[in-house]
Amino acid sequence: MSRIRGFIRSILKFRPSPPQVLAFGFVAIIFIGSVLLAQSVSFVDRKGLPYLDALFMATSAVCVTGLSVVNPGAHYSIFGQTVLIILVQIGGLGFMTMATLVALVMKRRISFRERLILQEAMNHDSTAGVIRLIRSALLYALAIELAGAILLTAYLAFELPFGQAVYFGVFHSISIFNNAGFDLFGTFPNRAGSFIPYVTDPFINIVSMALIILGGIGFIVIAELATYRKSKRVSLHAKVVLAFSAVLIVLGALVIFAFEFTNALTLQPLSWPGKLFASLFQSVSARSAGMNTIDPGSMRQATQFFIALLMFIGAAPGSTGGGIKVTTFAILLGAMVTMIRGKEDIVLFRYRIARERVYHAITFTLISCFVVLLASMALSVTESAPFLNILFEATSAFGTTGMSLGLTSHLTSAGKIVLILLMFIGRLGPVTLAIALTRKPEKELYRHPEGHISIG
Repeated sequence: MSRIRGFIRSILKFRPSPPQVLAFGFVAIIFIGSVLLAQSVSFVDRKGLPYLDALFMATSAVCVTGLSVVNPGAHYSIFGQTVLIILVQIGGLGFMTMATLVALVMKRRISFRERLILQEAMNHDSTAGVIRLIRSALLYALAIELAGAILLTAYLAFELPFGQAVYFGVFHSISIFNNAGFDLFGTFPNRAGSFIPYVTDPFINIVSMALIILGGIGFIVIAELATYRKSKRVSLHAKVVLAFSAVLIVLGALVIFAFEFTNALTLQPLSWPGKLFASLFQSVSARSAGMNTIDPGSMRQATQFFIALLMFIGAAPGSTGGGIKVTTFAILLGAMVTMIRGKEDIVLFRYRIARERVYHAITFTLISCFVVLLASMALSVTESAPFLNILFEATSAFGTTGMSLGLTSHLTSAGKIVLILLMFIGRLGPVTLAIALTRKPEKELYRHPEGHISIG
């Protein structure tokens, strides 16, 4: 009896850390979403969906991934599609951000503990100014989504009834900005999915890429750009995100263009402007959005592997995207250049990077590599598919990208569970999840003597 009382007391005294709150919050939202998406009312044929498939779709939506075991446009009813896009919005902005919005509307005071959780959710350096950042993030996100919805609605109204054009415009603006990758074009029979019919369309390409980039650079950077006229100042974080994002977009477009230029199933039949738009769109989308204007399954293996690398790098911290983050990649690249040049400090834009940041980047990347490789090994056992297809799908799930070579729709139950875990880990972050699942480390009272190991 005393043991039971002690157990109950320990539960009542349990104070979850910010990472644990984020992990539990995402799990709760996924569970609620999966229950709603499993109901018959969510489907056109009113047959409902097996719970595992509903859990997969809810996880994909909350983790803003876009991988699907069913076609959202063809199989989901208006109710199901609405649930899906609400989950995308909550997952993209973060459930703590949405909870803060409710608190601000109700004029409730935000406690210091809640500010710590928001700091963790937004990848902010400190609690100072985090509420102001949340307000800005919500304002900018809604403004960008509204602008995208208006532009897409105005364009789609030329080929769809006005009511359907409005619905499609709102849905796709939210999906694209949050880098979710869901689309409703499967509603139309005998039509290619995603944005493949618009491969040479300048308007759809430009609007979609703008939404993807704005969603992928992060709310911290968006807030800085919005106030640049007044402050005339850009932080090191924003400089790194913008510079390396631009480099990856241009480099990605050039590589895709070179590899697919003579591929009769992708770029070869297109005009020169079409080739350029298609290469640029795939490069922008590959880092987290998941939309595509050419079929990834028709690409050459070299291109597919290169896109997998882009998906692994991902978007910026505090954004709607996943991956190891572009800032982590920048630090790793800086470390390599520093070692080659025989220097001691990693310097980016005339700023020295703290050593703990470098350790964090290395740790995050190694854990991410192990997660993707272990998941790929598990999928190699459960699925019958070429290894590149398996690696591509695993990287897409971890990077919360949503691009697929067609494996997701044919997964076994075990394979679905593996991808569900990958999407959850990818959205939350391997290090954050590891901290959430472990006890608070005790401070070491001594240091071991320094040793030397030969390398290379």
